[in-house]
Amino acid sequence: MPTVTVSPGGTATTTLTVRNDGDIVEAYTLEVVGDCAAWSTVEPARVSLYPGTSETVTLTFAPPRSHEVRAGETPLAVRVLPVEHPESVVVPEGTVTVEPFHELRTELEPRRRRGWLGARFRTAVQNKGNTPVDVAFTGRQAGEELRLGFTPGQKRLEPGESAEIRLKVRAAKLIWFGEPVTWPFEVEAAEVVAPVEAPVAVAAGSGETVRPEAVRPETVRPETVRPETGGVEAVRPEPVPGEFLQLPVLPKWLLILLAALLALLLAWFALVRPAVKSTAKQAVTEAAQEEAARGEQQQGAPTPGGPDDPTGGQGQGTGPDAPGTPGGTGGSGTGPGTGSGPGGTGAGGTEQSSATIDVETNAGIEGVGTYKVPAGKVFGITDIVVANFQGDEGVLTISFGERKITTIALETFRNQDYHWVTPIQVPENATVTAAVTCAKPGTPATGTQASGCHQVINVSGVLSDLAR
Repeated sequence: MPTVTVSPGGTATTTLTVRNDGDIVEAYTLEVVGDCAAWSTVEPARVSLYPGTSETVTLTFAPPRSHEVRAGETPLAVRVLPVEHPESVVVPEGTVTVEPFHELRTELEPRRRRGWLGARFRTAVQNKGNTPVDVAFTGRQAGEELRLGFTPGQKRLEPGESAEIRLKVRAAKLIWFGEPVTWPFEVEAAEVVAPVEAPVAVAAGSGETVRPEAVRPETVRPETVRPETGGVEAVRPEPVPGEFLQLPVLPKWLLILLAALLALLLAWFALVRPAVKSTAKQAVTEAAQEEAARGEQQQGAPTPGGPDDPTGGQGQGTGPDAPGTPGGTGGSGTGPGTGSGPGGTGAGGTEQSSATIDVETNAGIEGVGTYKVPAGKVFGITDIVVANFQGDEGVLTISFGERKITTIALETFRNQDYHWVTPIQVPENATVTAAVTCAKPGTPATGTQASGCHQVINVSGVLSDLAR
């Protein structure tokens, strides 16, 4: 049989003549065997012949356009089997030449990535042709903002073989602030022509061997060559698009935040800080002036209880444990209490004065301590200091005359003070009362629990003459 040439995806035919050289009528079945049997047919596949006659059958070859059908020569055999005499089987042989075709399939994963300066992609390429090829990878970008590098830059692929190439995209410079920028680019995988070495020649007359330089490999991007025109069929690979989204180093929201912080800092140094310094300076000045005025007043005031104020420090009262104690009265309850009379300095019928009420009582018992305003005087109270130095538990109630000022739990404090800008006026013969209900004696600094509750209340203010 003659050699047949066929292109993948196309068809080719040849003929085979079957002759009956026997002496009886014979039927013959024809079947293509070998590597090309899957894509070959015989028409007709069965013939009946009288002795001495012949018939021509047609062989059709239609290899698929697939990498599974390798380019090159493929053995061809047709088995002719007589039905009556199967031992006389004949297998004529030939050759089918499958033409090569080139097809590359390229994919880029992912198609889009983001980064500050660069990103990494994966380029997957598969040889869909039926002949081995050397593939070179190139990248294009409409500008000089990106640099594209492939690892490896060239790869040899057998028919049907796939490979994954690493692609690194890097921007020429950073974007410090502003909007993100999208850089499009294209990736292409193309066949590389192997270097062709020219034949060795001998220079005439000299006997020297001349070896021309080999032709360097080139990247081929051929257009499709159709089988009808002859030649190797190759499909130019389509470039695969990709994008690199370059992000600014300083995002927009960070710039807004920095601007806001800078504005707050400027406002602090320009407005708030001077106001704070001015307020603090004014407070210090006022405190110094008040202290100076108080010192001058104390220097010109008579000493209570001295020759200029014989009534100073006098008090009266009764109590079970401190009868007749000057300046205070004993407790009206079952616990002891003492009070000391006013002391201080003043001029013109007005003097700074303070009194101390000392209340001691046992657990479960209420103790009361009082201070009585002297006759002819009015006590303007501005400050109260309460000392719970043992850490007792219970309730303390402070009253000015008939007016209850406060009720506090002893366990909530060790030292407590109250101040009034406008003095609370307590009239003559009225009492300042401190009532203590002892729930549990505390433990003072000595570390030994006290046997009873003990509170000290200091009341201070202005003691002035009563207008008559």
